[in-house]
Amino acid sequence: MGGWNYVVTAHKPTNVTHSCVGSFTNPPDLNLIIGKCTRLEIHLLTALGLQLMLDVPVYGRIATLELFHSPGESKELLFLAFERDNFCVLQWDAEAGALVTLAVGDLANECHQPPDNEQNGIIDPDCRLIGLHSYDGKFKVIPIGSKGQLKEASNIRLKELQVLDIKFLYGCSKPTIALLYKDNKDTRHLKTYEVQVEEFIEGTWFQNNLDNGAGLLIPIPLPLGGVIIIGEQTICYCNASAAFVEIPIQLSITKAYGMMGAHGSRYLLSDYDGILYCLILTHVRDSVFCLELEFLGETSAASTLTYLGNDVVYVGSSCGDSQLIKLKPQADSKGSHVEVLETFLNLAPIIDMCVVDLEHQGQAQVITCSGAFKDGSLRIVRNGIAIHEQASVELQGMKGIWSLQASSHDKFDSFLVVSFITETRILAINADDELEETKIDGFDSKAETLFCCTAIHEQLVQITAGSIRLVDANTRRHLTEWIAPDPLASINVATANSSQILVASGGGNLIYFEIGRGLLMETKRTKLDYEIACLDINPIGENRIGSNLVAVGMWTDVSIHVYALPSLTLVAKESLGGEIIPRSVLFCSFEGIAYLLCALGDGHLFNFKLDISTGALSDRKKISLGTQPIMLQTFWTEKGMHVFAASDRSTVIHSSNKKLVYSNVNLKEVNHICPFNSSSFPESLAICMKGELTIGKFDDIQKLHIRTVPLGEQPRRISHQEKSHTFAICSAKYSCSSDMEIHYVHLISDQTFEIMSSYELRSYEEACSIISCSFSCDVNVYYCVGTAFVLPEDSEPSKGSILVFMVEDGKLQLVVEKDINGAVYNLNEMHGMLLAGVNHELQLYKWRIIENNFWELQFVLHHPLNMLALYMQLRGDFIVVGDLMKSMSLLTYKPGQGVIEEQAHDCNTNWMTAVEILEDGMYLGAENCYNLFTLRKSEDHAPTTDDDRGGGLQVVGRYHLGELVNRFRHGSLIIQLPDGEGNQVPTVVFGTVNGVIGLIASLPNEQFLFLQKLQQLLVKVIKGVGGFGHERWRSFHNHQKTMNAHNFLDGDLIESFLDLGRQNMENVANSLDVSVENLCTQIEELTRLH
Repeated sequence: MGGWNYVVTAHKPTNVTHSCVGSFTNPPDLNLIIGKCTRLEIHLLTALGLQLMLDVPVYGRIATLELFHSPGESKELLFLAFERDNFCVLQWDAEAGALVTLAVGDLANECHQPPDNEQNGIIDPDCRLIGLHSYDGKFKVIPIGSKGQLKEASNIRLKELQVLDIKFLYGCSKPTIALLYKDNKDTRHLKTYEVQVEEFIEGTWFQNNLDNGAGLLIPIPLPLGGVIIIGEQTICYCNASAAFVEIPIQLSITKAYGMMGAHGSRYLLSDYDGILYCLILTHVRDSVFCLELEFLGETSAASTLTYLGNDVVYVGSSCGDSQLIKLKPQADSKGSHVEVLETFLNLAPIIDMCVVDLEHQGQAQVITCSGAFKDGSLRIVRNGIAIHEQASVELQGMKGIWSLQASSHDKFDSFLVVSFITETRILAINADDELEETKIDGFDSKAETLFCCTAIHEQLVQITAGSIRLVDANTRRHLTEWIAPDPLASINVATANSSQILVASGGGNLIYFEIGRGLLMETKRTKLDYEIACLDINPIGENRIGSNLVAVGMWTDVSIHVYALPSLTLVAKESLGGEIIPRSVLFCSFEGIAYLLCALGDGHLFNFKLDISTGALSDRKKISLGTQPIMLQTFWTEKGMHVFAASDRSTVIHSSNKKLVYSNVNLKEVNHICPFNSSSFPESLAICMKGELTIGKFDDIQKLHIRTVPLGEQPRRISHQEKSHTFAICSAKYSCSSDMEIHYVHLISDQTFEIMSSYELRSYEEACSIISCSFSCDVNVYYCVGTAFVLPEDSEPSKGSILVFMVEDGKLQLVVEKDINGAVYNLNEMHGMLLAGVNHELQLYKWRIIENNFWELQFVLHHPLNMLALYMQLRGDFIVVGDLMKSMSLLTYKPGQGVIEEQAHDCNTNWMTAVEILEDGMYLGAENCYNLFTLRKSEDHAPTTDDDRGGGLQVVGRYHLGELVNRFRHGSLIIQLPDGEGNQVPTVVFGTVNGVIGLIASLPNEQFLFLQKLQQLLVKVIKGVGGFGHERWRSFHNHQKTMNAHNFLDGDLIESFLDLGRQNMENVANSLDVSVENLCTQIEELTRLH
């Protein structure tokens, strides 16, 4: 099946490549706009922090992200340029809450060479021109018209080929750029040019022979004007008046800067170590006479710095967690002025990873080598939400559970009411933080409680089959009681809130009560056509103690009704279809959107958007959460309200970017649940499972749970060893004393993730590969590490080694050290031997005992390859090698003959970054232009397509991922369930430089063809930001060619079907001759893959 692949993102990119601030959504608003390579985020700065307004994918890799003011407009416009030279201008439509495209263009030129450094897009401060340096020797100029319209672009020849930075200058009568470049002697200079429509006119000022590390320009606004040049050892200021001010700095490389305020005399600077400085331009009127650099503190290594006002700064990072910080006027005991307000998780860059099931329960985890420099870490990624058990007690036969406060004004809950078939028991937390049984005198302890809650006027409500009791919360004594008039028509369904009660009895009787001080006032009763299955009056409007609507789930006609209160007038009705009755209904609200949820007895869940004022239901959607009845319950965390769907596959429902998100909970089957916010266990949950009551607390509510293990150094390779319950990682740490990197092999516990043992490599020795393996004739399991000596004078490593370690008593013991003539880029176990990729050849070693239990690696054979054997995967006797630039080769080991022979190779030029074997005869590759492709060995070597020029490996699939993949691993993120068809789909997990964790699933041909038709329909419905086309974005593209995607599907696009409105869903489903519910079910099964 490996020929038909479904590619989907499990974890979105988190690498912050761009950020800017301005009034984009409305003139009074202050927006932070963030670019994460292939995603765009728009945030609103509020008193409570950053509020996400929009998070959308873009069909391109963002190269430039800038806000600018169109003449005469109050709102700012957003200019986006992409690495493939298409660009757009966007405006925010406040009424629709969406992006509107004002201009779009494509400046691609296949005849020119892209620059060695990043593409640079700049906007004239007076909004007259946009400049793009996308090709060496060329500068594109796009005039800006009124209202943000862009005029025809033109090319200007740029004679400086080694451009380091370009910026427009402030206060120039005509658009003028400052150009930082280096000559053929590697000397760096600054020039200025006045930009005409089709030519440059050399400016009147320049600066020669700058700091050899100069690489960043900062244009200064008026009244000062001029430009700052940031070097590795100096910072200087110069302007058109021949002013030149320079200060020395400690050796560092500045990565990011941000202007503090509009006056332009203070700038934030951040270097590779995350040291944050403030550069101050001391001036008299418009003359700068001094530069000062003040230490502010330490943050993540910044890729962007954006000043948000009031001393608040957004620190975007490419190699650590991004942060929202506040600069304090007074330094702390460590001399730091930095206070971290909020941290935003970032997995980028993922250098290596492994997929392991540490708990042997079918729940795989991805362990990533993430980050760089001091921000390096391990990240443990698993699907679903983990819950931390804080207390538990064994209880059999629980039928329901509720938490109560002693007073409606209390901050914390005091009691847990647990219902059984023949009794009700009250639990409380004692002084020793233990659950113990207590009493509420006014409660009926000899009956099963159907519902219980805290009510207004310091009262408690208990509803049983026979009565409704109102109890004084302070004295716990009985106040009043409503008794069911007919024992044969006892209460069978009940719900309540702080001020209202609703009960249903046999025959479809529905009775509504309002709660007074010591009073239960029957307000209305009605008789419905059928028996009532479930009820809800959870308040979600401005009135937090009462509801103006009631939801009723019905037997017989399997429907859901909405009635107005207090009249019990029917205002909405939805038939659910089928024969499975609703078991739980719930009003809830996420991100200002009201919903009605309805759970069925077979594990399906309906959600409707709800109009609170009229009760009307719309935008009906259905999802399968499990196979058993679902019970719905709201709970609160500091991030807002969530819904717990208790079932055999319990799920937490929350909202992100105004879309409902369903996150699995890593628990066994849950029967009942309630929030329990006690002083001992704040923001916790009481969870009833089979025979056990547990008090627990969730980790962050998100689809993937990610745990961080900080290392303070960069992990580069990782391997897991089951026998010793350890990981071994290869890492690099910069040493200030020696001014060079020191490389280590660390042994880490796979339970605590603490470092147990470390081995320091020799000077200039770097670890390139690591595996856990065993050898023939030896029962022990070893870690094998391949290294290279990276010497300054060598263009390619000529020396390396293979180090064989054994884990003994929790320590790494070096058993064998084998010197190798080259870099050991990869290692694999093959037939009890060790196969190494060494520079441009494969080398095979066997494990041989010498004497007295001393072992050695003995050379067996070698096989020459093309350039560099950077990547290698094995299956049986077959070997797939990914070359530096010669794509992939297929080889076979023949034990009988003692040789390795090439079977086939791909004749295309692909600079490989990762390879994997999908199945026998099907091979997967990733290359440095962000593409994926699959190869299959053809029966003969006759070329069948332009991609196959006789090498024997035929290209059968191609796809532009837009991400640089560093590692493929076979495995899955989901719990392996015996009744799920999705478990049969083979999957490969991948990790990328931007922090993406993705999944490639190999589908049956019939399913692939159906989804391909769906994708073609969705492309017409879901438009890309800026109007860019999906087909072009996903086309295989490198420096030689562009070809349409083939035999790959975009899972992110397909799964976005679930976010469409009902009408669009129906239009798409009708075109495929299937029902909306059937199509949703199929796509939901795909979402379960990740």
